[in-house]
Parts: sequence; C-alpha cells; structure tokens
Amino acid sequence: MPVQLLKIIEGQSGTSLPSHLQKETLQHLREGCDHTNKYIQGIVTISYPLTKLRDGTDFFKIVVQDSDHLCSQINSINVLIYGKMAEDCAKIIRNGETFIVAGFKVIKLPTAREDGRHDCHLEVSEEAGSAVYVCETEMVQIILPCSSGNMTCFLCSVAPKYVYTPLNHLKGGTVVNVYGVVKFFKPPYISKGTDYCSVVTLVDPSNVKLTCSLFSGNRDSLPKIYKVGDIVRFHRIKISEYNGQMQGITSGGFASLTFDGTVGAPVVPRTSSRVYTFMEEEQKTVEELRIWAASNISISGPAAKLSGVQPMLFFDLTCQLVGKAKVDGSSFLLKVWDGTKCPYPTWKVPVEAKDLEGEKVLLHQLRNLAVDILVYDNHVQLAEPLQIGSFLRIYSIHSKQANADNEDVSPIEFHLHGGTCYGRGIGVLPESNPDVKELKAFLESVDLTDSQNMESMCSMDVDSTFGNVTDLELHLQRCQQLSVTVLTDHQDLSNTELKTIIISTAPQQYRIRAKLRTYKPQKLHQSVKLYCSKCKSLQEVPDRDDFDFILHDSAGTAPNPELHNTSWYESVTWTTQDQKQREIAIHFVKHDEMLQHPEDTLLMIEGGTLKEIWKLTKRFKCVIPVRSTEDDLELLDLSAPFLLRGNVKYYGCKQCSTPKPMKNLSSIAAEQQPSWEPTEIAQVLGIELLQYVFVMKFTLVDETGALNAYLFDYEKFFQIPASEILTNNFLQQKMQMTMNTLCPPGKKLGDLPWLECFIRSYNVRDAMKNQVYYQIFDTTVAEDVV
Repeated sequence: MPVQLLKIIEGQSGTSLPSHLQKETLQHLREGCDHTNKYIQGIVTISYPLTKLRDGTDFFKIVVQDSDHLCSQINSINVLIYGKMAEDCAKIIRNGETFIVAGFKVIKLPTAREDGRHDCHLEVSEEAGSAVYVCETEMVQIILPCSSGNMTCFLCSVAPKYVYTPLNHLKGGTVVNVYGVVKFFKPPYISKGTDYCSVVTLVDPSNVKLTCSLFSGNRDSLPKIYKVGDIVRFHRIKISEYNGQMQGITSGGFASLTFDGTVGAPVVPRTSSRVYTFMEEEQKTVEELRIWAASNISISGPAAKLSGVQPMLFFDLTCQLVGKAKVDGSSFLLKVWDGTKCPYPTWKVPVEAKDLEGEKVLLHQLRNLAVDILVYDNHVQLAEPLQIGSFLRIYSIHSKQANADNEDVSPIEFHLHGGTCYGRGIGVLPESNPDVKELKAFLESVDLTDSQNMESMCSMDVDSTFGNVTDLELHLQRCQQLSVTVLTDHQDLSNTELKTIIISTAPQQYRIRAKLRTYKPQKLHQSVKLYCSKCKSLQEVPDRDDFDFILHDSAGTAPNPELHNTSWYESVTWTTQDQKQREIAIHFVKHDEMLQHPEDTLLMIEGGTLKEIWKLTKRFKCVIPVRSTEDDLELLDLSAPFLLRGNVKYYGCKQCSTPKPMKNLSSIAAEQQPSWEPTEIAQVLGIELLQYVFVMKFTLVDETGALNAYLFDYEKFFQIPASEILTNNFLQQKMQMTMNTLCPPGKKLGDLPWLECFIRSYNVRDAMKNQVYYQIFDTTVAEDVV
C-alpha cells in the first residue's frame, strides 16, 4: 500500500520501515541528488484542504517540520501530494502527526524562502513510486487541575523535554521556545485578509525585549492575555532580526500558554488547546518570573471605574455589555456598565430602538448608569458578535468633552478609535477571571431603584439648540456691516429669522443673516475627516504611527523577483547597507514601453520606510506602497494610504472597497496621455475613494434666537482643499485667520461680523424622539476675508 498507518508506542514504531531506507535531513536535500533510498520524517504542522487541479487531478498540500532540528534556519518543507495518494492522505493526516515519505522528487523553487521553509519542495505520487507512512501515537490520559474542576489532557506517553531560550540568547532565523513577562500587548484584531493578529512585547530577567507578531485564522488560538504583567510561554516561535532587534512571529506548530502574573495567584494556564504539556519545574519558572516582574515591571493597577473618569483621558475599563447596535459602516455602539456612575453627563448615541439589542427592561433600569461607547473601524468586526451579558475589558478608551453649548454641563463622549496604537482593542473575559468575579459580586449589590431616582443628565442632547440668550447679548447693533460670506445660489430666497426656523418642521431650506457665536472644534486640524460617499460613513484621518507600523510590517516580506520587469513597469532593487539589511524594490510604470519624466511617473515601492516614501513623492508624480504575492503585487492594508501624491495621502474605504491586482494599472499606462488621477487609479484598483472633508459645528445667533448648524464641506466654504490642510502650514494659518475673522476671539456679540448663509433642516430619529438638525450649504467665505 502506498499509504500506511503506523502506530508509535513509547517512541517505537509498531511496524518497521523497509530496511534499505535511510533517514535524510532537510539540510541535505538538493535538487538533482539521488534520494532513492532515503526518507524524510517530520511533524505535520499545516495541512490544506484537498483540491483538484485544472486537469481534475486530486492535490493535497502539507507543511512538515523537522522536530529534531527546530533551531535550524531550515526546519520545515512543503510537501505536494498528487492523485489517489492525495485523496488517501487527506483522509488520515492530521496536524501534529508524524509523517514519513520515501520515493519523493525534490523540486527547486524559483525564489528563496524567508519563512524558515526549505527552498525546495517535495512532490509525491503513486506514479513516482512514492510511499507515505503516517504515524499514530499511543496516548495516555493525564489529569490536570483547572479553575472550574478537572480538565483532561491527552499527552504522549513520553512527554517531550522542551528547552527554553533566554531572550538575550535569541538568534535570527531560528525557531525557539521562550518564557516571558508581558510588557505591552495589542488584543487580537483583524489583520489584512481573514487572519487575526496580536502584538506582544516580552521581557525577562536578561533585560532584553522581544516583540512578537502573532497570526491565526482562529482568534481563540492566540494567547489569552488580559493585562500587562501576565506570564506567557511560547512554543515554536520563529525569530528574525529587524533594525538590529530580534522579533518573533508565529511559525508552524506555534502554541502558547498564559498565566496570571500576580504573585501568589494559582498557576493555572489559559489556552484553547486540549493538548499541551506543563511540567512541575515549569511552575517554578512561572513563580520566579512573577517575583521578578513585581520588582522590575511597571504593572498598571486595576482598570478605571466609570465613577473616576475625567475628560480627555485614555483608560482601560472592565465592564459588562448590556446593549449593542450598528450605527453605520465604520462605527458600532456598545452600552456597558460597571456598577458606578460617571460624575459627568454622558453622550447617548442616537440609534433606532429596533436596532438596539439587549433586554429592554434592564436597559431602562440602567439608563442612568450605563454609558455608550462608540467603537470604530477594525474594532467593529470584533464588537458585532459580542454576546449581551458578556464581560469585557476595553483598552485605551478615549473620554472627551462633547461639542455641547453649555460648557458647565458638557457631556463626555467615550470612543474606541480605529487602529491598534497604544494597545487599543476589546477583550472578552471569562467568568473565572478574578476581576470578573469581583465585578459580578459588585454588580449584584447595586440597588437599581436608587439609581433610577438620581437626577440624570445622561440623556442630554448634545446638539440641542440654545436656550434663551440674555437681553444684553441679544442687543445687536443694527449697523450696516458687510457680510463676510457670499451666497453662491438660491438668490430668490429671503432671510428668515432663527426663531421661525426653530419652530418650523423639517426638511426645509432657508437663507439667514446671523452672527457666529462659537464654533467647534477649536483646534481646526481636528475638523478634517475622511468621508465615504457610498456608505456615508465618517472616520478620523489615520495618524503617522499607523502608517509607519504597516510599512514596518510589510518590510518583512521580501520582494518576489518573478514579479520584476514586466511589460508595463521596470524594476530596480537593492539592499540597504545599514543594520536593517532591508530589501527594497521600486517598479517604475512605463508608457509606450518607455519610462516617463519623473513628474509624470507613477511608481510602486516595496520595503520602503515612511521617510523614503516621502522623499519619492517630492520627485515623482504618484507613489503606491505595495508588497509581493506569488502572482502579483498587491496593496497594503487599507488602514494605510493606497496612494501618495505630493503631500496628500489617499485612503480607501475598508467597508466598500474590493482591492484588485496592481496589473489593472496597466490599462491607465496604455492611455495616450496617462494622467494618474487618484479617482481613476482608485477605480481600476477597486478602491472606494475616501474624501477629505471639513466637519464643524457653528452656533449662529440673531435677535430672535440661536441654533447649531453643521458645516460639511470639501473646499467650497473656506476655498481651501481639506485634503491639504493637514500637511500645509500656510493653509492652516490661512484657515485660522479666516475663523478669527468670522468669530473674532474676545469680541462682544454685538461686535461680531454678519454672516449670510443658506442652511437646510433635516430629521434624524433616535430611540426616543425625532431630532431636527441644520447644515450650512452653498455658502463661501468672501475673498477679501480669505
């Protein structure tokens, strides 16, 4: 039989291999050498689904790791199995089993590998005379204690002896086992594609730091880290060197255990695996690391309570989820409580009652204690499946003052911004967690009757119109001042008093003559947002650190030489001479098989830093950061700009974009005069282009009343493009001067200039009532002002 199932008992095979076969190591495999009487043995770490090739042949791929040489730079190899043998192997092969193959072909790969796998692969089939042996290990049952009782783990009868490497002894290109104390971590988040990612920085008594990027298609298989100071054990973590520092990344067979880092706490491992070893001497290792960490690591105290929250803080919150709702394509609402009351009125996110999940009676009872947290972008995918009643730890929540009119009772908003900087994220805590046990006991003691009788300001409407303004303020001078704004349309409309507008039904359009009493935000750069015209979502402009991290992450993937010098672009590559030893590739897009002048050229870059990319944008028309796949170049994560042109970074909507291969750019390159316009580039690459917009709130007053009107503008109102304001100091100063003219600081209301503008009213319905909002439109600041 070409495929045989062997049984390993106490390290020995129950069936002998043919006597003429000799074991070969991965290091000695070479294409063209005679391997007739050799066999390869290893552990299956990855197995892919059985598929069919175009000609109908069955195909099965696995990755086999040499368990005898884990610290070798080459410790695993791809095995490709064809035909009937593929079908048979797919039925019996499981990850973790011992795999033996003889009669294989060694095929050299066209490009070097950077992931610890051999630069050849093995081809196996009946037609080639191959023989496969899959070894099944005889298991014994070991009982380990668990916080909820006894847990059964199935281990090999002879438990493997693991060697753990101190962090100061790590070497690039090796696969090792380590213990460490968590100094920083990012809870699991969605990476590019469907994998989850978690970033963990470890330290140990050697005073060396190791940052690990961990990936898995299953979120539960990533380390269950809840706080700084936790102890982790990583098996089979691959080490690479970057910028003079060691980094870790998941390799085949990666596994982890996590322990509470509190001195004296039970040594109970957290893991999603049913099969693991934990020896008696390792308990001593955990306890020693706890003692060392208590004196050497700055471990944050307990997470903040809502009762202690102040404006403009970033804090972690341990809480219970009582309600949730989808707000739009890029944000999601979580209603949570921790049994304490925020000392400030809190913002209530307007959502339809039918869209809010949660027990209605409980939500009503907790209306004065629960707070609304709005989560954005990458966190939405993690927030949507959360179960009502689950206990959460939300990391790096931002509490900020809402844009309210009366600053004395200004509500606090709670936001979990997009991205993963500063460890932003959401973690689900099990009920066995000590913090959860303490929180549950406290929540059960809260008297909800008392909370309902408290004076609640939580339901304050952030955007409610002004109340009565004092007579002194309303004593406006009726001098014939020139308006500082210009109306660009609808000249047939006559002026309407604000009082009349406030009591009128919506939607309607009005022409008004009023004064700008206040505006928000005061820091004008904060008014610039990104807007998707398709899903109507608004989001913050990503910061520099997010882009830098994505570039840093993509630099770990070496350029694929097979993708260089195609019919529509010409490639140049080099390796940096500094400690980083980065490999950089630049692909210059051609026109009529000729390179264009730099000011007309679009180029794609792999492996570049943020500083290097900005240098290129000063000389070339357009720059697109990319990375290699097996078949084509592709864009980076859409958290990064997909295009840089001059000083402007262009972003795509994650919700609405469907990125296409970079070869689609060849259609633009073939045009008679390629313009390389961002909209055209976005269209051929399947990107829904996000637009830079100004979003501000103006408080307008006249003799009869006051109302808040929103400005939602690209470049018409200020005559300044929103896309350039963040990178142009001159434009920032010009915008500030404009606002100082519209609303001079320190001036009395009677001395403010008049604004003529159009506003439209519109309805927004929340869970309780219908709200009327107002937006400025078809109005421009006068040229003599700007």
